[in-house]
Amino acid sequence: MNNYELMVIFTPVLSEEDFKAAQTKFLDMITSNGGEVVSTNPWGLKSLAYPIQKKTTAIYWVAEFKGQSDFNEKLKIQLLRDEQVLRHMVTRLDKYAIEYNYKKRSGLPTGNEKAVEA
Repeated sequence: MNNYELMVIFTPVLSEEDFKAAQTKFLDMITSNGGEVVSTNPWGLKSLAYPIQKKTTAIYWVAEFKGQSDFNEKLKIQLLRDEQVLRHMVTRLDKYAIEYNYKKRSGLPTGNEKAVEA
């Protein structure tokens, strides 16, 4: 199984319940197809760099998961069919990205922190 990161940009008009239902729908799809959810991170409402479908803000959500490579096509089809999804991106993570994400979730130093001089 490969490690992937899924970033979804949802329409900003979703209620909190609709946003949680959409997250649950995609997480259930991952687990029902033999995948494993590693972590999820709802970023919340953010401004967009450029308007998408005449919207200037959107709700961001990131999920890291393990799955088979053939599953990505099924996931892509469901993301494209969902009217609540403005954009999405699935990225395959290499060993360095996996280690970085683990350190970031655990609160360990990632090596990108700037040294503070006293």
